[in-house]
Amino acid sequence: MDLGLKDKLVLVTGSGSGIGKATAQTYLEEGARVIVHALTQTEVDTAVADLSSFGEVTGKAGDLTRLEDANALCDFALSQGDVDVLVNNVGIFSVKAFEDLTDDDWMTYFNINVLSAVRISRAILPAMLKRGTGSIVNLASEAGVKPLPQMVHYSVTKTAMLGLTRGMAELTKGTRVRVNSVLPGPTWTEGVEAYFVGLAEQKGQPMEDIIDNYFKSDEPTSLIQRFVQAEEVARTIVTVSANAAVNGAAHRVEGGIIRSIL
Repeated sequence: MDLGLKDKLVLVTGSGSGIGKATAQTYLEEGARVIVHALTQTEVDTAVADLSSFGEVTGKAGDLTRLEDANALCDFALSQGDVDVLVNNVGIFSVKAFEDLTDDDWMTYFNINVLSAVRISRAILPAMLKRGTGSIVNLASEAGVKPLPQMVHYSVTKTAMLGLTRGMAELTKGTRVRVNSVLPGPTWTEGVEAYFVGLAEQKGQPMEDIIDNYFKSDEPTSLIQRFVQAEEVARTIVTVSANAAVNGAAHRVEGGIIRSIL
């Protein structure tokens, strides 16, 4: 299927690994030009080297909790042309008891998971609105709809991303600019793998047993009873961003965890 993305300029934040990197690759496979981003230049250089065989890819490092770094990334992107698609993918997660979460923990999570998207969108969206065309996809999570008790801080930031998405979409009325969110469920990425490796070592159990028990105990409503693959999320992101009739909506890629018909 031709999604009409050939030669479009796409910026994917947090694309040194995981969902972001898979998304960058999928855009490249569709013929888009892609700018990847990661926290360090080493991560960026590795991603560019890994993805260069798929198409035209460049990259820039930066800490998006810092306004100057966010602005520098946007300046780098805009120096290559109009940004047709922005994917706000940067985010972190951790398991921590609610009573142990400090004010600093909460501020850190909002700064990375929410304000990074605000900073980049604030620089990119006005130009899209002026042109009357463009697409932004914000990465939320099924936890934004079904908050996780062991990750309340993470869940709340992902709920905020849903509100941010709809609010930004309201600004696009009457144009061909779209703002949508994608809600992955538990997705097998390098970060998730590292977490389960550590958990298996801590409990002295095979990682396969830990993963199997996770879906039985923590995500029993999952209909697929497995981790979503990063490539599956990436295909949804790319398709949503290319559909001119889709705006202001939350698109679930969570394997049926959320028991709802909407």
